[in-house]
Amino acid sequence: MSSIVLFGPPGAGKGTQAERIMTSTGLPQVSTGDMLRAAVKDQTPTGIEAKEYMEAGKLVPDSIIIELIKQRIKLPDAVNGVMFDGFPRTVPQAEALSEITDVSHVIAIEVPDERIVDRICGRYSCASCGLVFHETFNPVPKSGCSCGNFVEKRRADDNKDTVLSRLSAYHEQTSPLAEWYENLGIFHRINGDREIDLISHDILLALEN
Repeated sequence: MSSIVLFGPPGAGKGTQAERIMTSTGLPQVSTGDMLRAAVKDQTPTGIEAKEYMEAGKLVPDSIIIELIKQRIKLPDAVNGVMFDGFPRTVPQAEALSEITDVSHVIAIEVPDERIVDRICGRYSCASCGLVFHETFNPVPKSGCSCGNFVEKRRADDNKDTVLSRLSAYHEQTSPLAEWYENLGIFHRINGDREIDLISHDILLALEN
């Protein structure tokens, strides 16, 4: 099997669907963020180079990311392909990726912006145990948190203005990428504003075609 690209806006439920795709296909999940952190920790030549950019607060160049991917897809678990999560983000990155591995399917989980705002702005966690809750979809039970010591904690960036700004940047960045993959005939738009099982069904159906 060739590689898969999975992308979607923050709060679209990519994490849940990524787990199901991996279970169904057997393909390992490849996150450029995870690869960067691992390379820096292991002090590989590529990691040392990347660290200089990261410590200076600069974006890591595409050439370094692509080199990390080249190294990753040579590992035994990637012999049948991988599932890219959050990469590529731009057309130049997609073009570079196409030169080192075959991408057969691009899955885009789409959720209306207003629903994303509701999902993200309504979430909070228990500062004591880390369990995540939501005002509408998963409130703290009347009996309280299972840890017995619920203390509400909210992320400072889980507010409407910040979320809308992140969504705007996402759309601006990925719109040309979506068009590029659509022209290749491998782009699949998946309605992510439904029950989780329905979303999974449509994703796996797309991957079979």
